[in-house]
Amino acid sequence: MFTVRKGEWVEFAGVSAWCGQTLESFLKETWGAPKKWIHQLRMEKGVKVNGETVSWQTVLQKKDRLQLWLYKPEASDIEPEYQELDIIWEDEHLLVINKKAAVDVHPTAPNETGTLANAVAFYLQSDGIFTKVRHVHRLDRDTSGAILFAKHALSAAMLDRLLEKRQIKRTYIALVHGIMKKKSGTIHAPIGRDRHHPTRRRVSKTGDDAITYYRVLETFANSQTSLVELTLDTGRTHQIRVHMSYIGHSLVGDVLYGGSGEFHRQALHAIKLSFPHPFTNEIITCIAPCMDGIFPFTLYQ
Repeated sequence: MFTVRKGEWVEFAGVSAWCGQTLESFLKETWGAPKKWIHQLRMEKGVKVNGETVSWQTVLQKKDRLQLWLYKPEASDIEPEYQELDIIWEDEHLLVINKKAAVDVHPTAPNETGTLANAVAFYLQSDGIFTKVRHVHRLDRDTSGAILFAKHALSAAMLDRLLEKRQIKRTYIALVHGIMKKKSGTIHAPIGRDRHHPTRRRVSKTGDDAITYYRVLETFANSQTSLVELTLDTGRTHQIRVHMSYIGHSLVGDVLYGGSGEFHRQALHAIKLSFPHPFTNEIITCIAPCMDGIFPFTLYQ
């Protein structure tokens, strides 16, 4: 499959999957485009085949070129703000950024700036793209590493579906207190709000299901710490921090969950992000080096 941006439109060619399908069934069934989005595109004549507006029952052929109005300008309450971005991977549909620590993913109040979303808005607009900023998943303010953004509504919907199907794989590394005796394991414990603290979470029988897998990479006898690799089956708020604290191995620097204050933040980094591309199904694997020196290791190199 080939895609090329043409102003606010994106052209697709060489898509064997659409052969013999109608335009409507291809968008709905193969790409899983949301009904509301399809209806809006139909009303705005935002779909063309070979440069012409055609019936939605047109049967697509291998040689056809499909044009979609994907970069339709949208109103947004996120103020564009220049910040230097560490971009790991990018194409016409998505953006993977290596997020710094001490940066929120998105504003939590009107007119707030300084967040990653402000920087992404500036970056997109400087490239002539005035769509909304759409993060596919989140990272805590003081967690660094790879985070995925969609550049338009269709890729956002397709990536959201991949996330629901647990096909977007996120791998973290953490430095935790104590020498972990089990070299690998699974933490399956529900997580809910802590009613005694406004931002803290805790393991609770009435909480949401949460599963964390861990593997010990290295232990350090002098500091009595362990370097751990973690993957998630669910994406609850503070999940890794809560689960590691729950089994008696709080993250170094995570004072909210019982860790020491020797670092300026919790020692948690999203080092790897892997997912099938929503349009090509190619497996995209992104490695995010830690930029602030908390993890001076050459993992995944």
